[in-house]
Amino acid sequence: MLVAGAGPVGLMLATELRLAGTRVLVVERREEPDTAVKAGAVNTASALAFDRRGLLPALEAALRRSQPEAPRAAGSRRPPFVGHFGGIPVPADPVDRSDPDLRDRGRTGWYLMVPQVEVERVLSLRAAELGVEIRRGVEVRGFDADGAGVTAHLSGGDDVRAAWLVGCDGGHSLVRRLAGFEFTGTGPGITGRQAVVALEGGERLGQGWQHTPTGVYAHGPTPGRVRTVEFDGPPADRHAPVTAAEIEASLRRVSGVDVRVTEVISAARFTDNARQASDYRRGRVLLCGDAAHVHSPFSGQGLNLGLGDAVNLGWKLAATVRGWAPEGLLDTYTAERHPVGAWVLDWTRAQVAVMRGDADTRALRGVVADFLGTRDGATHYVKRVSGLWQRYDLGGGHPLVGATMPDLRLDDGTRLAEHAHGGRALLVDLAADDRLAAAAEPYAERLELIRGGSQGSGLSGLLVRPDGVVAWASADGDTAGLETALIRWLGTGTGRPG
Repeated sequence: MLVAGAGPVGLMLATELRLAGTRVLVVERREEPDTAVKAGAVNTASALAFDRRGLLPALEAALRRSQPEAPRAAGSRRPPFVGHFGGIPVPADPVDRSDPDLRDRGRTGWYLMVPQVEVERVLSLRAAELGVEIRRGVEVRGFDADGAGVTAHLSGGDDVRAAWLVGCDGGHSLVRRLAGFEFTGTGPGITGRQAVVALEGGERLGQGWQHTPTGVYAHGPTPGRVRTVEFDGPPADRHAPVTAAEIEASLRRVSGVDVRVTEVISAARFTDNARQASDYRRGRVLLCGDAAHVHSPFSGQGLNLGLGDAVNLGWKLAATVRGWAPEGLLDTYTAERHPVGAWVLDWTRAQVAVMRGDADTRALRGVVADFLGTRDGATHYVKRVSGLWQRYDLGGGHPLVGATMPDLRLDDGTRLAEHAHGGRALLVDLAADDRLAAAAEPYAERLELIRGGSQGSGLSGLLVRPDGVVAWASADGDTAGLETALIRWLGTGTGRPG
């Protein structure tokens, strides 16, 4: 397996592939990890994925390193706001914490304020532990694909033959361009800048998100953290170094405050370019993360969307490589993840729409702010940004089918997530039903059978895919549909290694 790109998405995919028993080479054009200011948090869906692989303690440790004042329990902090929508703060108090999707979130909470650079560090260490080969300062310059695999031409003149190539090489993906993926959507209309700077006069700036007639800016809560959004089109050269003079001029234009930026510690530009590949696979080439979709960073969806892609793809691609994937399994990657990506693009487009400074938009912003301040509005927002709304359409049956597995505590004191560290599917027998053990036997190398009880769960059995998605569930001991689900997701079963 060849993965182009060693950002968080490429590393998450590589660890999933390696955990499933495949050899992986990751190439990354950067000599060192990217330390530019980017995403500042992972949402619930991402935190649950880390939890299933035993990496949540490492994320919590990273949280304490980046925010020494943060409480030890990641989910225990209750800030006044749960996020923003187009710069409109969403208050925490109205959120319905008794909502079935939000309650009992345990250690993960609704999000973890872990910077992207720390997420990447955690995944880099995990990849090294698993034996993933990572070559830095190397990139894919071209490739030839056929029905049996891909020959990639790397910088430095080396060629590598791999069964599959996955482009995790960002929004300007060379893999996507060379493979000929269609990449349609809407072009950029804004210039955004985000930075950590040394600032003089910052005490005169408003805290948090501020809308003005000339744009939007945000100041804090991290000391020196500033963001500006201007609606005068995309930057002339997005990749030129971001200077102190540029940040200072933009901040003055938008805020109207005479501030001075004396040093840029980290900075980046962004736009609202919103595009998506029509399919995430062309033959032996696949796309993952920003290579498959680009959008503005509002509400911090990009990192989480890409991690979700990687978790969904990893086990399916590994099953295909190892030869036991049921027919059509790899096609479900696009079928399941494309709608989620399309929603994120529209979610970010809507936020740009409520940021403008004209009278009509100010009126719309007031209406949206009123809605977000209600119990239903704030709760809806949390479900969306946390990723808890995501549910794949896997057909009928129990309401849990297609959703992320519940955080069950078993009678032996373990949590269900602890049994997912190995990356295999789980068949959970909560009713001492020998029929489940018999069903599991042919899949001994592909799933783990867990037998026990879980008081108050209301369940008798669960089949959980390697990505944590419930594929079958029963509340009354009825095993109808279990065999079909096993064959659909794990093949026919042989009792031997796949």
